[in-house]
Amino acid sequence: MKSLLDSLNNRFEKALISAFGDGVVAKNGSKESLVVPASNPSFGDFQCNSSLALSKELKQSPRQIADKILEHLDISDICETPTIAGPGFINLSLKSDFIAKALEQVKSDSRLGVPKAAKPKNVVIDMSSPNIAKQMHVGHLRSTIIGESISRVIEFLGHKVLRVNHVGDWGTQFGMLITYLAEVCPEALTTADHIDIGDLVTFYKQAKVRFDEDEDFKTRSRQAVVKLQSGDAGSLHAWKLLCDQSRREFQEIYDILNIENLIERGESFYNPMLEQVVEDLTKAGLLTEDQGALCVFLDEFKGKDGKIQPCIVRKTDGGFNYATTDLAALRYRVTHDKADQMIYVIDVGQSEHLKQVFTVARKAGFVPPEVEVVHVPFGLVLGDDGKKLKTRSGETVRLKELLDEAVLKARADIESRIDAEGRTETEQFKEEVSTAVGIGAVKYADLSQNRITNYMFSYDKMLALQGNTAPYMMYAYVRVQGISRKGGIDFLKLGSDAHIVLKEDAEVVLAKHLLQLDEVLESVATEGMPNRLCQYLFELSQKFNVFYDNCPVLNAEEPTRTSRLILCDITARTIKLGLNLLGISVLERM
Repeated sequence: MKSLLDSLNNRFEKALISAFGDGVVAKNGSKESLVVPASNPSFGDFQCNSSLALSKELKQSPRQIADKILEHLDISDICETPTIAGPGFINLSLKSDFIAKALEQVKSDSRLGVPKAAKPKNVVIDMSSPNIAKQMHVGHLRSTIIGESISRVIEFLGHKVLRVNHVGDWGTQFGMLITYLAEVCPEALTTADHIDIGDLVTFYKQAKVRFDEDEDFKTRSRQAVVKLQSGDAGSLHAWKLLCDQSRREFQEIYDILNIENLIERGESFYNPMLEQVVEDLTKAGLLTEDQGALCVFLDEFKGKDGKIQPCIVRKTDGGFNYATTDLAALRYRVTHDKADQMIYVIDVGQSEHLKQVFTVARKAGFVPPEVEVVHVPFGLVLGDDGKKLKTRSGETVRLKELLDEAVLKARADIESRIDAEGRTETEQFKEEVSTAVGIGAVKYADLSQNRITNYMFSYDKMLALQGNTAPYMMYAYVRVQGISRKGGIDFLKLGSDAHIVLKEDAEVVLAKHLLQLDEVLESVATEGMPNRLCQYLFELSQKFNVFYDNCPVLNAEEPTRTSRLILCDITARTIKLGLNLLGISVLERM
């Protein structure tokens, strides 16, 4: 539909030039703004409102201008006769024959009419980023699946994507953890090549209690940090064992969520680069010493009291700050990864920090003007009480437990429906369906929200077969597969010469919506809003169900039967592709 919009804009530009001269278009905006999708379906498919904007300059009424535009406009191959509404709006409705021919081109295209980028970019996406020795929680869920969905869409559009997992694997807390590990598992510092210290969260809490209550332990922990940072072999060995156990637990989550190609570059990766960051900021004249710390003060970042908020690069004790690591990462992604664009999928609470770091990186020349840096923020996951999602005991909800619970609830729902329908299904079928539905429902419930806002977590809502949910989308896909099984239809053998014929309103509405996929995916890639793809798929499923209920498929006469089968097939392929770009699998049966 995007190429269609380009074509309509070109036609209107020629009509304007023909009617009023070259200067009109140049003075009143680019051709892309001449034609826009209709604000209301009752007005048609597209609108041109230029006559209103030109009225003052041309000293004519908008309606007179609209009439003159139409005198010079030729779009008879695309649209029905245009109409003028209100003071001078030009309304356009696509011809059903044009829609059918456009959809016939999509039918034989594995990409469903979505072109690849003419100029592919290198895109680095910073996502997930859990902390070593801590459990992944729902905040990591949001970063991981939003980042994954945006990555998939951008890749599908033809760009090269590098997914980077910036894990928290360095810092003062490791002195505490290594010291405690030396007490409970002494071999970790020498001979062990694998450890299992049980629950990492419990281990962390126990170490923290010792650190807070035992002064000798605290002193030894601080000494352990120095030893680790200076490259002591035993400290590094223990640190690696802790990281390895965390990685195994993280990977279990990533496997469940079907996250692939996630490259780990933790804080430790950038540690050797931090001295150079400080040196180059000094050369650039950006660093100021303040109470023993090295800071960047920027007029752009003032607090409520009007004072400039410093970006601390080196702390009073000589240690580096998160900002230092982030600056090193930005520069590495530009120089080593050759990034044209960097996207940070990080919670909204980090907005000010990232703005500050991005600004410092620009001023220091670490990120050149032509490289785009984008923060894709997201809100909180809330419980039934409208507060941050926690367990009954007040603990942060562990992601693994949340996902397991979703699968269990999906399993119970599936088994009750199987029993009610008197069906007999294998254990393997039940497990596959409950896993796909449970995990897909959690992902979709998150991705279907405007990511910037908080949302309320509800298993019942996300597993419902009705409404904007993953099961509803999956069911629409399954319906098409049911048609295939019932009619013995092989969609691949419908014939390349078969034509689409659109006679019923439900057919036309469905066909138009199918042609909007490229526009939706471009929007997701540009604005980082996966909920727009979710909304598109939801509306597609609704329109397909109206078509399915009102337009017989298998019992229709030819050529209507084949035409409707093609519509069913394109719909199913679009749902499958769309859900895949959201990181969600489809099912052939439910």
